[in-house]
Amino acid sequence: MNLKSGKIERFEEFSQFTNLKEFNHHMEMWMAAKKHDFTKGELVGLKRLVRFSAKIPGVCNAKIGTVLKAIHDEYNDNGISRSTFKRMIQKAIALGMMTVYETERKNGSQTSNLYVFTRFPANEPPKEDNLDHPKTSNPSKTKNQKINKRTEEPSDLDYTYVSDRVPQPFVQLVKYFFSEAKTIEEYWKMTQIAAYRNNYEKETGKVLDIAIAAFKQLIRKLKKNQKVRNPIAYFYGVLDQKFEELFVKELVEMED
Repeated sequence: MNLKSGKIERFEEFSQFTNLKEFNHHMEMWMAAKKHDFTKGELVGLKRLVRFSAKIPGVCNAKIGTVLKAIHDEYNDNGISRSTFKRMIQKAIALGMMTVYETERKNGSQTSNLYVFTRFPANEPPKEDNLDHPKTSNPSKTKNQKINKRTEEPSDLDYTYVSDRVPQPFVQLVKYFFSEAKTIEEYWKMTQIAAYRNNYEKETGKVLDIAIAAFKQLIRKLKKNQKVRNPIAYFYGVLDQKFEELFVKELVEMED
């Protein structure tokens, strides 16, 4: 299907979204489900294309050169290649994230493509991953169990025995309220699960900042004597919300 080139406004009928907020919401779901299918460079190109699709939500007819120049300028002369951008487009098409139409000038020569983002399928079941849902220990089940001291650690090891995998800033905060190594490690495990589910597991700095903020929110609630039936489950809920807010914020920043 070849279309005559023109200003972006003439392609408004191709938009599948009622407004920019709805477009961003669907892009949030696409990214949460398919982010790992793209390389870092491809994600840079995809996010920039999303920003170029803000005027008519989900529709863009910018030339590849224009998009690449914008990336090049934003990253201080460290952009991505044309081949990387094209690989990103092919992946997005294969995943069903967008449809691409060729446009042509009045004389029939080809010009820029029209990129049309599609809605996230409402009937697609959530992807299952290898991580289990958050689980917390049940003292009533273990109270009467015999412990094999040769194979199991004592349950009262303090924070100095916390695994090296747990960042020290997190340990130093949590130890003032929950001093057992096992409990601290359980809170960090919830952090890792939430980070993985929200595609932030590789961004260690952001993960640590959110974990600390979420734990402080839990403590504030406890200090106000507000009832928290399961502190670790509450902590996980706050984590999940904060990761979602961060993702939405990053999408909104693409519009600036």
